[in-house]
Amino acid sequence: MKPNTFFLKKTADGSDTLFSPEMEESYHSVNGAAQESRHVFIQAGLKEVSKQQIRIFEVGFGTGLNALLTWGEAHRNHLNIVYDSIEAFPVSDVLLRELNYGQFVPELPTDAFLELHKTAWNHPAVLEKDCFLLNKWQRDFTSWRFTGKYDLIFFDAFAPDKQPEMWEEDLFQKLFETLNKDGILVTYCAKGEVRRRLQRSGFQVERIPGPPGKREMLRARKSAPDQEIDKDRQ
Repeated sequence: MKPNTFFLKKTADGSDTLFSPEMEESYHSVNGAAQESRHVFIQAGLKEVSKQQIRIFEVGFGTGLNALLTWGEAHRNHLNIVYDSIEAFPVSDVLLRELNYGQFVPELPTDAFLELHKTAWNHPAVLEKDCFLLNKWQRDFTSWRFTGKYDLIFFDAFAPDKQPEMWEEDLFQKLFETLNKDGILVTYCAKGEVRRRLQRSGFQVERIPGPPGKREMLRARKSAPDQEIDKDRQ
């Protein structure tokens, strides 16, 4: 489903998000867009990868907030990241220019967010040498064919009840196969059926604390860590 109309909306941490009245869904949590992205994808995802050279695949480029935060983290910690992201319906340039995300990544130049979006679709772009290479793919994820392997997957599609076709089990199986050993998938979603589909696809899944306003989120691994995971919380 393609959302046609968006409204700019301020979230609780001062960062902006976009709201689609057709889908009755926003791109981020109203409890804090930057806060949510940092918690789910940086803290629970990127910081769990024990490598300096990291390949990331993102499902749902959206506003580019996750990519911007990842670039900032790579710059701060001297990482070398190749970041592939897929998006069927890019956000318009008019709306992107109104978003205030640049101020939430002070370690990058003030125009970094706009530079991220100026890069051409379907062509690699070196945004910082030996630090952050971006590939934005304007494609439909449900028919995407992987050609490489990844260490980390950011699964950031609209919610399962809004875009059910993005959460099918066969797609999780494809994601499992494209991950390197010990690879990680993180998503803000904590629905039981999503967890079970991930498990049936081969992942070891744990429910961990979510960002403010959300009790839990999911982190899935291609191989189980030493400790036992996926226990129901009391």
